[in-house]
Amino acid sequence: MIRASGPPAARFAALHVPDYRRFFFFALLAATADNVEHVISYWVIFQKFHSPTLGGFAVISHWVPFLLFSVYTGALADRYDCRRLIQMGQGLFVLASISWGVLFLTNSLRVWHAVVLLLIHGAAGVVGISAVQLILHDMVGAEQLHSAIRLNASSRNLAILLGPAVGGGLMLWLGPAWGILANVLIYLPLTIFLIRVPYTGHGRRSEAPRRARFGLTEAWHVFGEARSDPRIATMIVLGGATSFFVGNAYQALMPEYAHDLGTDAAGVRYSALLAANAAGAVLGAVLLESTGLLRATTRTVIVCAGLWGVTMGLFPLATTYAVALTILVVAGVLNITFTSMAQAIVQIVAPPQARGSVVGLFNTAVLGLRAGSGVTVGVLGALINIHWSLALSAAAVVVTAGVLLARERGG
Repeated sequence: MIRASGPPAARFAALHVPDYRRFFFFALLAATADNVEHVISYWVIFQKFHSPTLGGFAVISHWVPFLLFSVYTGALADRYDCRRLIQMGQGLFVLASISWGVLFLTNSLRVWHAVVLLLIHGAAGVVGISAVQLILHDMVGAEQLHSAIRLNASSRNLAILLGPAVGGGLMLWLGPAWGILANVLIYLPLTIFLIRVPYTGHGRRSEAPRRARFGLTEAWHVFGEARSDPRIATMIVLGGATSFFVGNAYQALMPEYAHDLGTDAAGVRYSALLAANAAGAVLGAVLLESTGLLRATTRTVIVCAGLWGVTMGLFPLATTYAVALTILVVAGVLNITFTSMAQAIVQIVAPPQARGSVVGLFNTAVLGLRAGSGVTVGVLGALINIHWSLALSAAAVVVTAGVLLARERGG
């Protein structure tokens, strides 16, 4: 059986590193600000344009940059100071928030403005994502990397829960324009913190980095190199399958699922369905950090991904609200389990001189390919019913996991 280094025995191990504790808090603030911007900008866009097409473009613009640029920005993280790349991403987020605020204040927002700012926001997300992973590795080392990645993922899910509350509060208190401008202040602590810490993302590497190249050819070249280690190849294929077939497209279709469950699409019960997956992810991180029940092996990752596929296939078949809500919470627990383990395995075993590129390729699979779930769940759902499209897409994940597990046992 192929293994990565097991997690440390200490509970919440990465939080024992003082700099990581501070990084965790400031990264949580930045992720919350990201979600606050979504809440306010999407609300204003809907109120002004009532355009489903623009709403769909908001989702596409968020994930396509990860599909196109993750390998390239990962290679940049291999060559340059990761602190600066993260700060560049934060700068783009700030630029987007300030621009939204000015356009809201002057009542001059047009569709093309929204398109440009949504693209800037999407680009901001991909610039620093691989750099964050390398900073974590530099900060806590391989032994505590599982814990750091899991906690970092939990902070992103916690931000999903906090974002609507903070964003809604800012809109009620200050209005959309001043609320999104005030949101700029929430981004700043992480940027300031990165000025002071000594970690560049390269402190544990002695080999020369590879040259940063852009394009699908380079992504294929990196994957060819990654295939030399079956652990990396398996994690990328598995992550790509879960992202492409299911991804998070079901979230955009939640109003219809909620309606079929007899839930008011504007009520608290609907909001709970939207938040259930993120709540499950936070719960999963706490359970894994406090108990250390699971070892991070390729087999564990595959089994958990397969079980996640089963739960996501059961969700659209649920006939009662309580069952559907419970399934989504369980799915969140399984999701953070297999994604955080897969991320850590890829990062630990990747060649040090190309770690950013390989991590970037993994991000392409688990984030960029989410754009495909709009077809497998959304477009297919328009043809055959969204309940069956999600069930069939989830079944494809289960089949993929089964094939990879059989291959793992055969190896």
